[in-house]
Amino acid sequence: MTKLNEKTLHELNKDLESKKISATELVSAIYSEIDRNEKDIQAFLLLTKESALKQAKNIDDRRAKGEKLSALAGIPGAIKDNINILGLETTCASKVLKGFKAPFNATVINKLNTAGAVYIGKTNMDEFAMGSSTENSAFQKTKNPRNLECVPGGSSGGSAAAVAANMAIFSLGSDSGGSIRQPAAFCGVVGLKPTYGRVSRFGLVAFASSLDQIGPFTKDVRDNALVFNAISGFDKNDSTSAHIETPDFTKSLGESISGLKIGLVKELMGDGIDPEIKQKILSAAQALEKQGAKIVEVEMPSFKHALSVYYLIATAEASANLSRFDGVRFGHRAKEAEDIYTMIKKSRSQGFGPEVKRRIMLGTYALSSGYYDAYYLKAQKVRTLIKQDFAKAYQKCDVLFTPTTPTVAFKFGEKTNDPLSMYLSDIATIPINLAGVPALAMPCGTSKGLPVGLQIIGREFDEATIFKAAYAVEKSL
Repeated sequence: MTKLNEKTLHELNKDLESKKISATELVSAIYSEIDRNEKDIQAFLLLTKESALKQAKNIDDRRAKGEKLSALAGIPGAIKDNINILGLETTCASKVLKGFKAPFNATVINKLNTAGAVYIGKTNMDEFAMGSSTENSAFQKTKNPRNLECVPGGSSGGSAAAVAANMAIFSLGSDSGGSIRQPAAFCGVVGLKPTYGRVSRFGLVAFASSLDQIGPFTKDVRDNALVFNAISGFDKNDSTSAHIETPDFTKSLGESISGLKIGLVKELMGDGIDPEIKQKILSAAQALEKQGAKIVEVEMPSFKHALSVYYLIATAEASANLSRFDGVRFGHRAKEAEDIYTMIKKSRSQGFGPEVKRRIMLGTYALSSGYYDAYYLKAQKVRTLIKQDFAKAYQKCDVLFTPTTPTVAFKFGEKTNDPLSMYLSDIATIPINLAGVPALAMPCGTSKGLPVGLQIIGREFDEATIFKAAYAVEKSL
């Protein structure tokens, strides 16, 4: 018999609505699993058991009164620790913010509250979302539930691991260059990076403002669509929020894919990608071809510049965004400083980890006088070429299929001394953030005993087609 914490969100919603189980029972089952596994996985930086049980009881009381509740009502979810929840510590896994309590809710938290979801804790991450393995957290290293010797991916490694280990039914992460999709692939769960502007960034601690997006991790595609329904939509508090209609994304699940055109990106099916991973991606496309879809090859020549462009733009924006953490207004403040300049210097030196310092220095250099035009401005121009390549590709196809990562999950310490090798693990995910288009990562088999992630990329604001294709792949495989 399947344990409560192992069920999908949509299965649990049926059980809750029929009163077969209560939200309190479900939340208790989740915390029992956390008690069993958290010491090994270390997915959480903070647990909120007392308030979660109160939230669950409130849902049970409302359901007993006959209230019509949403699909997420009473469902336990975990939240990445760079998303503000009023009154709870938000550290971004950095010593700089240790002890800082959020003064307001992020918009996505307000939306989850409206939906009746229960948040069970804050998850570990790479410091300020800078990393691809969650090894850059200032506090602990999250393990991959599929193999404890391997990393869970990053920067949203804690959120992915919590779902994969059945310690949360869903979770939220943030994605600036693959930080939802890469850990989803490594941990064998479903992760969505929405179109830029589809989900409010208000209350998300900024890393790279033109790239960051919040998205869900779930156990299957239907669950992902249900969570996405709850968190997407226009927000007046976010100046980059798109004023566009939000459909019910579950309605496209199960629709016919006959005639759907699937593009295989030539540049991401060649050298540098593990041959076994390429074969799994091709098999997923061929499974849909048998149902009437068509496979076409597309070329994206600008992709070879994407990594360079990303690390110029992202570090430049990080340099500006992280300048606020100076020890004056909030966060870590160094002691024994004789003047304010020394205090700021010591506070930032003591509070930030090596990867954050590296990116701040790179970004400051790229924005400095004499180098702005040569680096940052040129990177923005090449970013436009990447967007144009996507536009050309969508003239030939409806969605793109690519590997999410060049390899399966790697072992701890394997890439920490080689930043470039670590950066290359995001080579397939980075172009999506630069173009602002949506993409979903989902499991499509295994290699070397570890999950392989298929990445499905769609047009701007066309997450519905991505979900349709992903659901068809899930049913086929």
